[in-house]
Amino acid sequence: MISPRIFSLLCLFMVGSAGAAERPTAPLRLWAGQAPDALGDADKDIPTLTPYWPAPELASGAAFIVCPGGGYRNLAPHEGEPFAKWLNAQGIAALVLKYRLTTDGYHVPAALLDAARAMRLVRSNAPEWGIDPHRIGMIGSSAGGHLTATLITQFDAGKADDADPIERVSSRPDVAVLCYGFILFDVPDAEREERFLGPNGTPEQKKQMSPRLNVRTDTPTTFIWQTVEDDKVIVDNAFAFAEALREKGVPFDLHLYQKGKHGIGLGDKNLDPAKMHPWTRDCAFWLKEQGFTK
Repeated sequence: MISPRIFSLLCLFMVGSAGAAERPTAPLRLWAGQAPDALGDADKDIPTLTPYWPAPELASGAAFIVCPGGGYRNLAPHEGEPFAKWLNAQGIAALVLKYRLTTDGYHVPAALLDAARAMRLVRSNAPEWGIDPHRIGMIGSSAGGHLTATLITQFDAGKADDADPIERVSSRPDVAVLCYGFILFDVPDAEREERFLGPNGTPEQKKQMSPRLNVRTDTPTTFIWQTVEDDKVIVDNAFAFAEALREKGVPFDLHLYQKGKHGIGLGDKNLDPAKMHPWTRDCAFWLKEQGFTK
């Protein structure tokens, strides 16, 4: 019997050049029509994925969805396209997620629906795009880290009988990277809870958005990094999620660095490897261990 990993690699070999020729370059709408719970038809109401492809000679067949931070109020540019280009340099395809924001009237579960749909969309198109459907990860920074951590504890296998074939596909990332990700949503904060959940938020929704309370045994292996100097998302967030993973027996890497303000991103806007923050080198090593790079 052929293992799933060998089968997926054979599929990649067969689609090869044809898949590369059909790869999209413009932003992709997550839904052909209106997104669930959309408040209108403006750009802010349309979640998208913007693809970035590695050079063919580097391509490993793996992919990542990139979730920028911004406190669910905006999407930080330096945690979107630069992250995608850094992943491309590792041979990994990257798709930057534009998810819906609280400043545009969206609350739970809009952003989570967007993240899950993004994962399904990439996985369902994996053969045509030359991507291994078993090597699709998600990386998120700050609020994007919270969104990533929420998805890796709230994913599902898809709905086998759904009329939309994309909804039949699993929303589970195969690995995750949390960059100074916010985790401690279960710690009381009335202002934050109303901003995230809206004025009619429920205890059930609060629990749903508290990643450390929902870690499961099939949560994917995760790379967590944080700076001790960060005073916006304090280091306790990294400790809390790592401990929750350890309790469930989920493999993880935890990296703490003394220096670095919140939102440091890659550490160098010009993508100079010599000037990037050390987390990028540690993560590149980890990605190779996970089989995501050549």
